[in-house]
Amino acid sequence: MKKNNYNKFDKILELPKEVCSDIPKITIIGFDEILIENFKGILEYEEFFVRVNTHIGIININGYNLSLENMTDDDIKVRGKIESLDIERTVD
Repeated sequence: MKKNNYNKFDKILELPKEVCSDIPKITIIGFDEILIENFKGILEYEEFFVRVNTHIGIININGYNLSLENMTDDDIKVRGKIESLDIERTVD
């Protein structure tokens, strides 16, 4: 598991927080694609709804014709007609 703090060494090297911690990075490309880096797992998957667990909360993606693509241990891509994105924080 990656460390959760962002120390002086990381700051000096100008490393992004998502590289040196478990903080998720969400990249939205238009209304058709979402890339989530640093995810823990898939909680629920339907053609119209995807729930993704991260180290700090849950990401809910609503839409239609949703599919999971290019899933690795650290990141996942969701494609389809995305209508909304909701974030549930579980860690302060």
